[in-house]
Amino acid sequence: MENTRKVSLFIATSLDGYIAREDESIDWLFNDQDYGYEFFYEEVDTIVLGRHTWDKLKELGDYPYEGKKGFVLCSDSAGQTDPNVTFITEPVETWLPSIKQEAGGTIWLIGGSKLVDECLQAGLVDEITLSVHPILLGHGIPLFRGKQPETALELVSSKAYHTGLVQLVYRKK
Repeated sequence: MENTRKVSLFIATSLDGYIAREDESIDWLFNDQDYGYEFFYEEVDTIVLGRHTWDKLKELGDYPYEGKKGFVLCSDSAGQTDPNVTFITEPVETWLPSIKQEAGGTIWLIGGSKLVDECLQAGLVDEITLSVHPILLGHGIPLFRGKQPETALELVSSKAYHTGLVQLVYRKK
């Protein structure tokens, strides 16, 4: 059976490949416009987050993905309940392929880097939209942990904004 849905990583990074500072702050991210987010978000019906990203998201306030199916992958879901998400303890390489076969829209792999790495290792990411911000952080939380297998990608589009941000969209060949 052919996959009916794609898993898409839509994420921002510094020019040197970090998704956050070491203290997990993202104060360096541009927020002056949506940089294609709204267009992307319209296609999404499922959100997949790692446990640490979920915890950070809760600190920021209300669940921002109302109307989207949300899943949090974690090693232990004991005592975890939230009306917005389902906690999944099954390994991502077992769970995500079955979700890809269900009818629906794009599955947005939000992060963090551990979950991204696991999905890349399992060959589950179909598309990567990388918004590269014109800043060198020097250190922080890397997007890619260096464990992913070699994967050929094709450039679907690129767009440079007047702010210096460059957005690259790649699809798995």
